[in-house]
Amino acid sequence: MPKFKTLDDLPADLTGEVALVRVDLNLPMKDGSATDVTRVEAVRPTILELAGRGAKVLLLAHFGRPGGARSSTLSTSMVIGDVERVIGEEIMFIPEVTGPVVAQSIGILRAGDIGLLDNTRFWPGEEANDPNFAQAIAANGTLYVNDAFSAAHRAHATTEGLAHFLPAYAGRSMEAELKALDAALGAPEQPVAAVVGGAKVSTKLAVLEHLVGKVQHLIIGGGMANTFLAARGVKVGKSLCEHDLAATVARIMDEADHAGCTVHLPYDVVVAKEFAANPASLRVCNVHEVAEDEMILDLGPQAVEALADVLKTCRTLVWNGPLGAFETEPFDMATVALARTAAALTLEGSLISVAGGGDTVAALAQAGVAEDFSYVSTAGGAFLEWMEGRVLPGVAALEA
Repeated sequence: MPKFKTLDDLPADLTGEVALVRVDLNLPMKDGSATDVTRVEAVRPTILELAGRGAKVLLLAHFGRPGGARSSTLSTSMVIGDVERVIGEEIMFIPEVTGPVVAQSIGILRAGDIGLLDNTRFWPGEEANDPNFAQAIAANGTLYVNDAFSAAHRAHATTEGLAHFLPAYAGRSMEAELKALDAALGAPEQPVAAVVGGAKVSTKLAVLEHLVGKVQHLIIGGGMANTFLAARGVKVGKSLCEHDLAATVARIMDEADHAGCTVHLPYDVVVAKEFAANPASLRVCNVHEVAEDEMILDLGPQAVEALADVLKTCRTLVWNGPLGAFETEPFDMATVALARTAAALTLEGSLISVAGGGDTVAALAQAGVAEDFSYVSTAGGAFLEWMEGRVLPGVAALEA
C-alpha cells in the first residue's frame, strides 16, 4: 500500500489551522442548479470533519474550462448554493484564490467556518502547475488536503503543486479510493478477473496491455469483443469492429498467453439486423453463425453463464465498460446478469469488486447493484489512467 498521510495523522484539535482542501465541484448544471451532486456528497465527510475539529476550511475547485481567464458563468459562485444544501452549512464565497482578499476573508471566518475560493482555472498558473502560483495559494493556508481523486491524473497547481509547499494529507474520499484501488490491482487477493468493455479497443489499448500482466482472467465485452473475434478469423458481419487492429489484438493475446492470463471471448452472441430496441430480427446464435447483414449487440446467455462461473473462482474483480449495447433493451442483459452475479459474490464475502468509468457506473445503476460492489469510482479519466498503470501526479504528491 502506498504510504500517504490522512486526516488521522492530524491533531484532534485543529483550531488555528487553515485547511486548503482540493475538491471536485465540476457539477453538471441545468437552469442554474446542479443536476447531480454526487461529487459534493463524496467530499462532505472531509469538509465537515475538518470544520468540526476547528479548522477554517477553504475549498479549492475548478468549474468548466475557462482557459486561464475569468468568466462570470464559470465562477464557483454558481455552485455554492448546491454545495451549501449538501453540506448543510453556510459557506462564504471568496472571489480570489491568492492575496489580501483571501487573507482578509480568513480573518473574518471563525474556527470551523467554510469558505469557497473562486475557480482555480481562472488563473493560467493552475493548469501550468506554476510553482509561484502554488506558493501564493499556499501562503494563506497551514495544511493541504486533497479530496479530489477525479482530478488526480492532472498535474495542476492545486492538485499537485500545493503538496510541495504545505503538509499534505488525503481526504476521506481520496483515502477510500486509494485503498480500494490498491486492493483491486496494487496488492490484490488472487485470482483477479478484469471486465473490460466498451465500443473500441483503440481507446482501451493501454488498459489491456497493462492488465494482461496483472490479472488471471481478462473478460472482453462490447464492440471490443468483436475486434478480438475478428482478429481470430471469426466473421462478425456488420458489427462495430476495428479490423485494422488485428495485429495489435494478436500481440495482446500472445502477451496474455505468456503471462498466464486467460482471455475470455463469447461463444454465443445476441445479434440483430438493425440496432433498435427489441428488433424483429433479434436472435441468439453461435459466434461462428453471424450472417453478413447481422451485428453482434450483446453476449449470449451461455457466455454469461460461463463468465459467472469464472467469477466464482476469483477473489478480486476490476470492471470498466459494459458487455453489450446496454443503453438499448434487450442488449443490457449480459451486463446486468454478470453485474448481479458479481454483486451477489461480493455480498457473500468471496469477491472484492471495484468498478469505475461513466458508462460502468450507469450500467451498474441500471442493474440495481451499484451499492453492492465493494467500491464504485466515479472518477472517469483518473480511473482509466490508473487501470493503465500510470502514475497519477495528485496521488504521487501525497506520497512524497
